[in-house]
Amino acid sequence: MRDYVIFTDSSCDLPAELAKEMDVEVLNLEVNIEGIGTKLNNEIDPQEFYGYLRDKRSAKTSAVNMERFSEAFEKLVAEGKDILYLGFSSGLSATYTAGKNAAEEIMEKYPDSKIVAVDTLCAALGQGLLVKLAVDKKNTGATIDEVATWVEENKLHLAHWFTVEDLFFLKRGGRVSSATAVLGTVLQIKPVMHVDNEGKLINVQKARGRDASIKAILEKMKETAIDPENQTVYICHGDCYDDAKKLADMVSAEFGIKDILIGYVGPVIGAHSGPGTLALFFLAKER
Repeated sequence: MRDYVIFTDSSCDLPAELAKEMDVEVLNLEVNIEGIGTKLNNEIDPQEFYGYLRDKRSAKTSAVNMERFSEAFEKLVAEGKDILYLGFSSGLSATYTAGKNAAEEIMEKYPDSKIVAVDTLCAALGQGLLVKLAVDKKNTGATIDEVATWVEENKLHLAHWFTVEDLFFLKRGGRVSSATAVLGTVLQIKPVMHVDNEGKLINVQKARGRDASIKAILEKMKETAIDPENQTVYICHGDCYDDAKKLADMVSAEFGIKDILIGYVGPVIGAHSGPGTLALFFLAKER
């Protein structure tokens, strides 16, 4: 059996040192910041990025160029390695499609190679957590096909629950109307959202105030989590660490969970959700 590499894109928001520790290959996506220009995800300090957004600079993302995937895949294939690509949700981006097309191109060029592409239907550290669980599976000795099958069978159990501080970032992305953004800001209405089974971000309910929205996220975990006390849980934030720590403490107190990772919402997703985004990821009976 040929050696294989688990490969993903930077929308997974895994800290670089953790990805390296897990031997995960990460393709960095791009973001264009007003007055700064186009940068790769790993070229931008997250704190600085959210400072730009708070200064009212716009940030835009675009789908990754297929050639960048091809170059990255070919380098690994030329070393004699197969690849399991776990991609950013096709419900939110064309990134996965670019990766899949590149995989097919490289396999034509290298007929003995194998690249398996899986649409995770996940985003941010939800995608990161699924990658981590795939690595755990690989480390038990599972083959590339066994890990790919496990991911396909379990990806819709990876729950993503979000709230945001500033509705105007969602308005720019067409997630809420201008009227909703204005009224919600005045009344301190915070949306509680999740990524659904099609990998799309949808609004589920509303909470009055930040504390209520954080408690609503915890309630979703209480309602749906599978064997929560034995889980690894990921939390990510848009430069609001105190709120992320607060949520982590609530999760730990509720379930006794010890393994909780707190990280940033990276620039690729943060450009659309804005400062103050807070998200919780865990395995659930259903999304």
